[in-house]
Amino acid sequence: MRVSAADIARAVGVSAATVSYVLNGRPGVSTDMRAHVLKAAREMGYPLEPDQGQDVNARTRVVGLIVTDIGNAFYTEVSAGAIDAARANGYEVFLAHTQESSETLAHVVETMIARRVDGIILTVLHPDDGDVVRRLRGAGTPVIQFSRRIPDLRADFVGVDDLAMADAILRHIVEVHGHTDLAVVTGPRNSTASSARAAGFVATAKALGIDLPSHRRFSAYLADEGGNKVVNRMIEDDDVPRAIVCGSDAIASGVIGALRWHGYRVPEDVAVTGVDGVYPPLSMLAELTTVSQPRREMAWVAVEQLIRRIEGAGGPAKEFISPHHIRRGTSCGCARPMPEGSPPSP
Repeated sequence: MRVSAADIARAVGVSAATVSYVLNGRPGVSTDMRAHVLKAAREMGYPLEPDQGQDVNARTRVVGLIVTDIGNAFYTEVSAGAIDAARANGYEVFLAHTQESSETLAHVVETMIARRVDGIILTVLHPDDGDVVRRLRGAGTPVIQFSRRIPDLRADFVGVDDLAMADAILRHIVEVHGHTDLAVVTGPRNSTASSARAAGFVATAKALGIDLPSHRRFSAYLADEGGNKVVNRMIEDDDVPRAIVCGSDAIASGVIGALRWHGYRVPEDVAVTGVDGVYPPLSMLAELTTVSQPRREMAWVAVEQLIRRIEGAGGPAKEFISPHHIRRGTSCGCARPMPEGSPPSP
């Protein structure tokens, strides 16, 4: 015989309404009473879903992290930092990636809402993804924008000054190495971070009196494959520049690999630089010169700010801009850095 809510109410000695509140996860029932009703329901054989009866307003101590591609070393390090920060604060991380698909993003967000995560860090936002953030706000889910942001959206942001990073690395290739025959390669145009870096490259080139025509400005997927395709196109067009300034290390890695495949030496024939500071030495022949940002530390900042919002911190949206610095390798033409502790050259 099927057990009913009324049966549970009689067994526990409470009203049927109280049992209904518990089984439907509605607030207004004490923690002890909720546990008592659920225990009785299980003992009587009432069919319960794994999380049925839990207070919908109770915290799960799980936060969501949505990245573009977990295979990209930038997002791998951000994920590791977020997991460490969450665990240090008694939380766990629900991790997902979207491969730059807005449809996948919407699906993942709905899944995280259904699983009742306490808040979400979004690293994947495009300018037209405002509906996603509004959906989260409608569900009462705090949001942190990370690396990318939607203009004019009032939500906390953790990232870097993309214009300044682009300016720093392009000035390095021009002012330190004297290269003016340039091409620039950035990530997808619908990424606000990539768009800012592309704008920074163009603005700095103009300020330095360097012509950077449209056919020397490329957009690519944020992976080796993206860099490969750009170089293959340059080869087909017989238009390989003296230096290729990339807006991400993932793209730069693919650029270097493709150049070598086609017989070009890096940096002797073509200098290459990146942005992000995530890639280790690509080989004994060339270490990537890049603009480094403190990825794990940024993830900690994002998680801790998200937890503050989860725990009720109010106030206007905050912006956390992290510092950056050029990490010199040999891919641009700089000499190989001496290992720490090495004796000075004679």
